[in-house]
Amino acid sequence: MKKSTITILAIVGVLVILVIWGASAYNGMVTMDENVSTKWANVETQYQRRSDLIPNLVNTVKGYATHEQSTLEGVVEARSKATQVTVDPNNLTPEAIAKYQKAQGEIGSALGRLLAITENYPDLKANQNFLELQAQLEGTENRINVARKDFNEAAQEYNTTIRRFPKSIFAGMFGFDKRPYFEAQEGADVAPKVEF
Repeated sequence: MKKSTITILAIVGVLVILVIWGASAYNGMVTMDENVSTKWANVETQYQRRSDLIPNLVNTVKGYATHEQSTLEGVVEARSKATQVTVDPNNLTPEAIAKYQKAQGEIGSALGRLLAITENYPDLKANQNFLELQAQLEGTENRINVARKDFNEAAQEYNTTIRRFPKSIFAGMFGFDKRPYFEAQEGADVAPKVEF
């Protein structure tokens, strides 16, 4: 065989290997990108679960705490606002996540006030429906925390992959952008003050 034939075969072989590697790298980044979107959907699902529990909790408290109307209305209003804020998983920006998180934080704050007033109602604290709803809400808050953690881990894995060389070249060529993290709200490092 001639040197030119060997050279051509070597170049073709290298190109085939590069194409196979490139396809594998691309498919891996697509899989990771979809994983981040799925994890975000799981975060939203858990927040929706919490939002779905709120009407039952408010109605249970209503029967006992009729003169706490402003607190009850605050919870319902916060829930209404939060359910209107949505984030497209394909457009996860730090600003969009912050806006979503702020709306969800308002629900958390309103729920905190609601649960604080229940201390004034011993009959309510002993009500089986209220106890079950409170346990479900606590479980949901734990699920939200796990979902946010899982989202951040998926975003970290994806971001690390698209920033490492040589995959960063393919990521740039095919528009794989860094995904933001779900971060603690401003002031989350200060314990809330609960007064009865």
